[in-house]
Amino acid sequence: MSKIYIAGALFSPFERANLEKIDSLCKELEFTTYLPHKDGGLFVREGNNSSSFFIADRDNIDTSKIIIAILNGTDIDSGTSWEIGYGYSKQKIIIGYLEDIRIFNLNKQLNPMILNSLNQIAYNLESLREILKRLK
Repeated sequence: MSKIYIAGALFSPFERANLEKIDSLCKELEFTTYLPHKDGGLFVREGNNSSSFFIADRDNIDTSKIIIAILNGTDIDSGTSWEIGYGYSKQKIIIGYLEDIRIFNLNKQLNPMILNSLNQIAYNLESLREILKRLK
């Protein structure tokens, strides 16, 4: 089964819970997943060397077929933006996940580099489910 890398901000319990809902959906559909904070640990700046987190995330993007990237918020998380760009350079299927009602005009509100890196956009869990079913 294809592996999915789930990218998104993970700085608050709410953000991590949202990522975990997406992870659960992927597993329900029998995909293998990599969820950075769950599978690689949560990076804490004090006393940690960031290179191990970078290497784990990069390597898991390399071994994934699909990236689901959370696009919610007034600006996309910088780490997520990097993951999208790296995944695009590796020809991964990139699905944007955007349920933020503040974003209503993709061409005017999403950065064009992000928008044009995406293969598809899901606007809720049900539309993500339908996209993933087609990719099985």
